[in-house]
Amino acid sequence: MTAHWPVPAGLHTASLRLPVEGELPSLGGATGWLNSPPLTPAGLRGNVVLVGFWTYTCINWLRQLPYVRAWAGKYSGQGLVVIGVHTPEFPFEHNADNVRQAVQEMRIDYPVATDNNYSVWRAFDNHYWPALYFADAQGRIRHHHYGEGEYQQSEMIIQQLLAEAGSAGAGDDLVSVDARGVEAPADWDTLRSPENYTGYDRTENLASPGGAVPGKTHVYAAPAELRLNHWALSGDWTMEEQATTLNTADGRITCRFHARDLHLVMGPAAPGTSLRFRVLLDGQPPGAAHGTDIDRQGNGTVTQPRLYQLIRQPGPITDHTFEITFPDPGAQAYAFTFG
Repeated sequence: MTAHWPVPAGLHTASLRLPVEGELPSLGGATGWLNSPPLTPAGLRGNVVLVGFWTYTCINWLRQLPYVRAWAGKYSGQGLVVIGVHTPEFPFEHNADNVRQAVQEMRIDYPVATDNNYSVWRAFDNHYWPALYFADAQGRIRHHHYGEGEYQQSEMIIQQLLAEAGSAGAGDDLVSVDARGVEAPADWDTLRSPENYTGYDRTENLASPGGAVPGKTHVYAAPAELRLNHWALSGDWTMEEQATTLNTADGRITCRFHARDLHLVMGPAAPGTSLRFRVLLDGQPPGAAHGTDIDRQGNGTVTQPRLYQLIRQPGPITDHTFEITFPDPGAQAYAFTFG
């Protein structure tokens, strides 16, 4: 159930009637914990609890993170406990070292439960990244929110639950977030390209002649032109269920898109190695349209499996053709996302 907001977001009203949606489920299915010993609903009684489901390559969660991080910093002394539940999407996100590195690099200091077996995910009957669940000091879930947005409303709910718990210091001012890089909000008004995967199980609009050849090495080619939101492989690749891996030198991926930002979840197939790549936009170096993970000439290096921001356009936003070339074998691509 979503609370009704009778005035513009950010303006406080009288206490909202938040329903009781159920008891805070067990966290006992977690496969590990970071920044904290294991936590339990019983041990959390007396605190307002915000549980957030995430996976570290999810662009929607990355854009939510600055707010959750700010709430944890502002309200932890007032009785709020923020818990991140990392439920992986891709195989490399099951690796504890990868998650630990992401937690460190993303400046997450609140407790994180790793949920490699999806046990906590199922206990909450969750279906989305990101997802937020708000529990009161009696251990009852009072609100939830799926996806990005509604940050002011979410913070107002935290403040209300803290007030109900007797906290006098939460106040009613709202956090101000200066999100940058991949954490910056999407340019929703110009976004015309949806997320797409490069593995055969969930990919759409592959334009290479002959389509996907699942699980086998295959020499792909790209058509002379791509339609909007279509993509193609060039070179010798193996397309598996969730990822596509380059087998020989000089492989290329192209994509026709309409968005301010373009990201690619990718990594080296062999852990601990690094791979060079080059990005072109409409056949030219991206210049001012380069993302945080490449320079103006389009040069970058894949060092670990994660989301790489490759294009951030200053505008105006129109259809463009993105191209990434790997001079060496061993690159592994998982998904395009946009913003």
